[in-house]
Amino acid sequence: KVAYGGIQAVKGVDFEVHPGELVSLIGANGAGKTTTLKAITGTQPVAAGDIEFMGRKIKGQGPWELVKQGLVMVPEGRGTFTRMTIVENLQMGAFVRSDNEVDADIDKVFGIFPRLKERRNQLAGTMSGGEQQMLAMGRALMARPKVLLLDEPSMGLSPIMVDKIFEVVADIHSRGTTVLLVEQNASRALGLANRGYVMDSGEITMNGPAQDLLNDPKVRAAYLGE
Repeated sequence: KVAYGGIQAVKGVDFEVHPGELVSLIGANGAGKTTTLKAITGTQPVAAGDIEFMGRKIKGQGPWELVKQGLVMVPEGRGTFTRMTIVENLQMGAFVRSDNEVDADIDKVFGIFPRLKERRNQLAGTMSGGEQQMLAMGRALMARPKVLLLDEPSMGLSPIMVDKIFEVVADIHSRGTTVLLVEQNASRALGLANRGYVMDSGEITMNGPAQDLLNDPKVRAAYLGE
C-alpha cells in the first residue's frame, strides 16, 4: 500500500515477475502504475506490505542500493542529465560499477542505438524526446540490470519512434533481461509481454497470459477503445 497524505494511491497490489519474463502492467491514467514502480524501486515510501527481489525483502532500501543489486528503472519523463553529453550520461549509468568493462558496455549500447553513437558528444538536452528515451534506456542498461522497469517508454513519441522503442524493449528481453513494462499503449504492451496485469484505482483487477488479456472483451472495451 502507498499513500499520499490521507489518499491511498495504491490499495492492494499483489503481483510477481518471474526471471526471464516480460510482464506488462496496464491501466488508465491515475490507476497507480507509476506509484507502484516508485514503491518497488525505493523512491516512494510504502505504507504497508512487503516487496521481495530475488528472494530478499527490499522494502525501505534506497534506489542506489537496489541498482547495485540489479533492480533498475527508466522513469517516466526520461530524466536524462541534460547538460551532460550522451557518453557522460551512459557513464553515469555505470556509476555503481567498479569493473573495467564500462567502455565495452557503452559500445554495446551504441550497437542497440546507433543514433546515440552518431551523436555521442551532443548534450542530452538538445536531443528529441525519442532520442532522450533511447538514452534513458541505454543509461539503465549500463547498470547491467537483472530486472528492468520501464515507465511509459512510448509517451509523447512519434509513431515511428514508438515502433523503435518497442522493438528495443523486445530486443533487451530477448537478450535475457527480465522486464516489467508499465505502458498506456495496452495493445503494444500486451503484444510484447508473456503475462499482464490490469490496474484500476490502486488495485490489480485482472491478470493472466498477455494474449488472453489482449483478447478479453473487458480489456478491449476499457483499454483498446473497442
